[in-house]
Amino acid sequence: MADSEDASFDEAGAAESGPTPVGVKLGSTRTVLQYVRDDEVETIRTLTCLATYEDALTGEERVLFGEQAAQEYPDEVQYMLRSGLPEDEDRAELASKFFAEVVASEGLDADSAVVYAIPTIDNEPGLANLNSVIEESPVGDALVRSFPESLCGAIPAFGEDLRAIDEVFVAVNMGSTNLEASAYRHGEQLSPFVSGAVTGNEVDRRIANAVEEETQGRVNVDLTTAREYKEEHGDFEEFEPFTDVIQQPGGGAHEFTIERSVMEPLDDYVDNAVDEVANNFLAQLANDHMKPYQLALSKPIVLTGGMACIPGIVDVFEKRLSAELDRDVECISADRPDLAPAEGARRIAERLIE
Repeated sequence: MADSEDASFDEAGAAESGPTPVGVKLGSTRTVLQYVRDDEVETIRTLTCLATYEDALTGEERVLFGEQAAQEYPDEVQYMLRSGLPEDEDRAELASKFFAEVVASEGLDADSAVVYAIPTIDNEPGLANLNSVIEESPVGDALVRSFPESLCGAIPAFGEDLRAIDEVFVAVNMGSTNLEASAYRHGEQLSPFVSGAVTGNEVDRRIANAVEEETQGRVNVDLTTAREYKEEHGDFEEFEPFTDVIQQPGGGAHEFTIERSVMEPLDDYVDNAVDEVANNFLAQLANDHMKPYQLALSKPIVLTGGMACIPGIVDVFEKRLSAELDRDVECISADRPDLAPAEGARRIAERLIE
């Protein structure tokens, strides 16, 4: 199994027969699939990228995806969903080829019920291209549906089954390409909000710049390395300075220590995210739907997306949002916010085929 993480859950409601329930999140950086096989839940997490090469013996085109593609063909690998959606037909074709390879690697058959977690983005051409990727997928003969990513990601945060569908609550999706927020009333999306100004990708760029500044120009890291620093070392609870080594162009190695370059951009990210949520999204929600606004703030606010994986960020966001609103609010997240949208989508698929 290429590029995967397996997880087994003893969950009630897992499909015993019939179509295979599959939850999918096609992300700008990573794609996650979750499906049920032999009463066990399998989770596949892979980089959303592919590379092609010519078979030396047959001359046929071969396709690699995920970490293998990024490692073996770093100069040629293509990330087709960098903006969150396939922007044109070429990227849609690449996304279709990528997803077909992922599905084939898992041996998923066409007779499956597939639910896609899709981003809240005001981009009709991109959404149309994503729909074409979904429609041309080699899976989903039994059923194909899509639901908002933040709703799917909130389902595991509320516990077992689909309790989130029966709640009135707010979800904030802290993604790589956008900050999204929505209120949900029994599954109905209210006042969806999207900001491209506060993103995980921007944190990566700021970390790269901060590393250069902290090392007084001696070290330049690319965005992939900056993202790895963020994911491996970012920690609002127990951050510790760390060292790394780079090879010098003329030979030899240079060791350096990072003390500020990861947490300062992350700290700014939380401040900016709180400002967007409190002063733009929640203000608009209160204006449009006062009663649901009041109900939602009395319930936990769910944080989803890759940035919500940073240790301690949920508590920090809760504290700063409470201060900004001048009222106590509670924030929660799933144990694995990066996997939560696919898990929530898979649970919906299970319910739909019952």
